Amino acid sequence: MQHHPSPTPTRVLKFTDTLVDINGVCRFIQNTAATAHRTSHDLTVFTSTRIEFPDHLKPLPNIKNFTPLYARPMPGYDTLDLAIPPMLTMLRAAEDHRPDVIHISTPGAVGMVGMLAAKLMRVPVTGVYHTDFPAYIDELFNSSFMSWGCRTLMRTFYKQFAAVFSRSDDYASRLINLGINPTRIHRLTPGFDNEQFSQTLRDPSIWSPLGVPSTGFKLFFCGRVSTEKNLPIITQYWPSIKQRIEDATNQPAQLIIIGDGPYRQEMQERLQQHDAYFLGFKHGSELATLYASCDLFAFPSTTDTLGQVVMESQASGVPVIATDQGGPKEVINHNDPETETGLVLPIDDPKQWTDALVELALDEPRRKRMGSNAVEHMKNYSFEASFKHYWSIHEQSRRY
Repeated sequence: MQHHPSPTPTRVLKFTDTLVDINGVCRFIQNTAATAHRTSHDLTVFTSTRIEFPDHLKPLPNIKNFTPLYARPMPGYDTLDLAIPPMLTMLRAAEDHRPDVIHISTPGAVGMVGMLAAKLMRVPVTGVYHTDFPAYIDELFNSSFMSWGCRTLMRTFYKQFAAVFSRSDDYASRLINLGINPTRIHRLTPGFDNEQFSQTLRDPSIWSPLGVPSTGFKLFFCGRVSTEKNLPIITQYWPSIKQRIEDATNQPAQLIIIGDGPYRQEMQERLQQHDAYFLGFKHGSELATLYASCDLFAFPSTTDTLGQVVMESQASGVPVIATDQGGPKEVINHNDPETETGLVLPIDDPKQWTDALVELALDEPRRKRMGSNAVEHMKNYSFEASFKHYWSIHEQSRRY
């Protein structure tokens, strides 16, 4: 019998244009790097940014930042950078690393360097379809030509991958419609850092230092403050929602917006007389405490591939109202009143949205029941389980 030696451990080199921005994609990549380091998996992350690393990333030796040749704020997104990476330096470093698989997280300049490295070294490419760029183009520009061009580019890019991870079943079907071979699409087991977020962190004293009243009902949103998150619907209807809540309870109601983006200024101006508080970016334990100290999470986005913030809110004991489009609906229990963790509503029915928000604001026992259900539900979504699945696909994609 012929003996086949065991393959050496798989070496994965990950290229990403975004690592230290404030969004679910970055948190996923950061968690992946940290988990790989903690569990002794051979994964290294290459990025190119001038943005300073947060403290929790600085100790990770498996993250390599290459100083950009040029960088400037992205037009319309001052909080994001457009960077030109040092291609030759990164290619030499990639060759020295000798990866078995190259993972491309983003189809930007750094991702293109990763694709070139994979072709030069003849190693397979994998990646996560994190962001629905064609949907963003549809929402932001309403141009059929630009939408067609974006879809063509995405199809050309992802067709070269040996494996494409989708973060939800909804987006797996969209990848098929984009022209990706279904046998190469893998629905990544959803997961997040479910130990960081907890309902036990609820602390009303966190509000006063932020200029927010400590009493009253608090509806919140966390994420990029931009029109593609469908925030104009909250801008339009929050004044009437607030009025209905206060008329029924004789208690104040506040809207809490955590995050930043190009729509913030307009939203803030339109709601300045309606108890809307814009807190900007928050991190770590402060962010987790803010989650737990709110009462209801509204997430009207229709373009999210998963919606990590939806899982974080539920783990914090806060029920969620989300749309019936995109990935978030798949991590919310919404069909059984006994186990419900939130509501999934059609985005094209504003009256149903506003009525549901008001009804839940007035029904504290139901919110608490939903919150308790949500905490239990989110125990099924550990990042360790997600990483285990993620790594197994990379091992399968490797050409021994």
